[in-house]
Amino acid sequence: MGHIQFLNCLPLYWGLARTGTLLDLDLTKDTPEKLSEQLVRGDLDIAPITLVEFLRAADDLVAFPDLAVGCDGPVMSCVIVSQKPLDRLDGARVALGSTSRTSVRLAQLLLAEKIGVRPDYFTCPPDLGLMMQEADAAVLIGDAALRANLHDGPALGLDVHDLGRMWKDWTGLPFVFAVWAARRDYLEREPAVVRSVHEAFLASRDLSLDEVGKVAEQAARWEHFDEAVLERYFTTLDFRFGPDQLRGVTEFARRVGPTTGFPADVRVDLLARTGA
Repeated sequence: MGHIQFLNCLPLYWGLARTGTLLDLDLTKDTPEKLSEQLVRGDLDIAPITLVEFLRAADDLVAFPDLAVGCDGPVMSCVIVSQKPLDRLDGARVALGSTSRTSVRLAQLLLAEKIGVRPDYFTCPPDLGLMMQEADAAVLIGDAALRANLHDGPALGLDVHDLGRMWKDWTGLPFVFAVWAARRDYLEREPAVVRSVHEAFLASRDLSLDEVGKVAEQAARWEHFDEAVLERYFTTLDFRFGPDQLRGVTEFARRVGPTTGFPADVRVDLLARTGA
């Protein structure tokens, strides 16, 4: 099973250690892109997968209901940092600090259709200072984006635009960045295992959010962010994957599917509830 070592996934895994479930899982730790590729290839049975990669491989995957990393408004850790107003980025150089295709595709969609500009994109390491030497704006995700949002961007006098807030203002819908999914062939072989893993993650998430102050306190010991910031971040994120989130996924697919490698009306299959 895959494990993303980003802060945004910590509340989904923290409770597993508390309940002892973690001992029963063979975890593979890697970046969102690498885990997505391994799940699609069949090297992993169950893993978090970025939304774009899930939609591209939807025929082979089944998503876990009520479990995702997303937002319903600000997300704090997916941002565009800019030296000039966004409506002046037409033709400007914009650095992409990640190959996470979902965040990059969302940023490109918002800039093209909400703002009305077509920048010149290039990929580089997520170092905000270096990015700003070569670009007018940068797209950052994960912990690097959180640092840029809370510390580096304001310190450098840069404008920070939250992709989750921009999407919500534009569509009125939540956004889902990653889902948890099982390979369809593994689900057919081991349905009880898949359902028990799903239930363990739901219980872990609920325990973590009930004790979110403790999660933040422990994470603050090794992170660059203090306890109050981390608690705000963990409670800003939306870990649900229900009807509203599905509507957000459907809207994103409709807008970007044909240019991103999946049908505009791609079907999202969810793991059936026990007894359903």
